Amino acid sequence: MRKILAYPLTCIYFLFFGIALLFFHPIQWICFNWFGYDAHQKSVSYLNLTLMWCTYLLGTRYTFQNDHTIPTGVPLIIVSNHQSMNDIPPIIWYMRKYHPKFVSKIELGKGIPSVSYNLRHGGSALIDRKDSRQALVAIANLGKYIETNKRSAVIFPEGTRSRTGHPKKFQPTGLKVLMKQAPSALLVPISINNSWKILRYGKFPYGIGSHLYFKVHPPIKNTGDFDTLLAKVEEVITNDIRVTA
Repeated sequence: MRKILAYPLTCIYFLFFGIALLFFHPIQWICFNWFGYDAHQKSVSYLNLTLMWCTYLLGTRYTFQNDHTIPTGVPLIIVSNHQSMNDIPPIIWYMRKYHPKFVSKIELGKGIPSVSYNLRHGGSALIDRKDSRQALVAIANLGKYIETNKRSAVIFPEGTRSRTGHPKKFQPTGLKVLMKQAPSALLVPISINNSWKILRYGKFPYGIGSHLYFKVHPPIKNTGDFDTLLAKVEEVITNDIRVTA
């Protein structure tokens, strides 16, 4: 019965999701070209809030727990496990004052209203997974960008999302590059739970009634001991992942 109900709700969700992307695309363009960076970032924040609202049609709920005082005016490297594309809007919205930029696959940089525009013009790194040199250069440039502008980079070190919620082994190369290029950045681990349930049936229909839980852990100073820090960040994140049916 739950899956049967998911079919019409998913259709309604896709309708409103598409309307949101089309509505915010010209708003982003106007903000970026006429009013500059700050206006563009506000439009992106409200786009992602709207995308979260769209998932309410699926009965989705969100808890974003951040009990820590994370300073502004310093670069951040936000590190998280990855379960679905629905991981992204809550991070953008709830961490908006830190100006999050993403390490994203290059295919998302074109063809998707609003999303592709932001990835191309908002400061994120678009990487070609088939070209390791290009990917490392793009990530290095993102590290330099957040170091200079005191903003934040978001990276999912698993590389690809976990379809079952169980964490995958972190791939350290991209994170190491960010840490080297942004040596003053604080590492901010985030554990994500239950995002995978939205895709429990695949791309259609979407799962309904999911409670997505995000937990922000205490920021960690970059001491330059990359291997030790990476192991610590991975342990902190994965220890708070709870996979339930």
